[in-house]
Amino acid sequence: MIGPGELFTLFFVMLGPLKLLGPFVARTQGIDDRTVERIALWAFVLATVSVVAGGLLGARLLGSWHISIPSMTIAGGIVFFLVALRQLLQQYERQAPAASAESLPASPMLAATHLLFPIVLTPYGIAAVIAVMGASTNAARTSIVLTIVLAIMVLNLLAMWFARRILIGPVMIGLQVLGAVLAVMQVALAVELMVTGLRSLGVIPA
Repeated sequence: MIGPGELFTLFFVMLGPLKLLGPFVARTQGIDDRTVERIALWAFVLATVSVVAGGLLGARLLGSWHISIPSMTIAGGIVFFLVALRQLLQQYERQAPAASAESLPASPMLAATHLLFPIVLTPYGIAAVIAVMGASTNAARTSIVLTIVLAIMVLNLLAMWFARRILIGPVMIGLQVLGAVLAVMQVALAVELMVTGLRSLGVIPA
């Protein structure tokens, strides 16, 4: 049972704004600022509803499908590891010219649905929410988890609103350095999640 501070850090890494700044700016290139703000707002609403509903539903399914919390932790760790390792290795590969992304629909709501997965919501982030929700033993704990998830989604909304102003000059360089550091930390965190699950199952000693 990890504390609120650790939960915030976990969700910030897995669901937070750092992972979506670049992809969001790239996919909304050429769209006017007002429309981008509306797309971001719809993405926030859809992502918040999806992650909360997915977390509650997933936590219920864990019991009915007889899936243990450690097994869910290991599954989330595996997905997180594969994604984090891919992101880390991409820094050492020669970047090919980026293909032009598929244009977004004119409707801000439909455009937001195209950005929802996996730019705003990641599979391993949803897995983390399900695992934490499934491990909640009372309503107070569940409320804390949902509050932290909502706070992360608000940060995502702010990041999408100001992404074009954030990814310029020294700030962009600083975020690139931070991204390089976090890439290594994310691989380590993914391994730690799998180790934690294996320890909980008694596969390896504590």
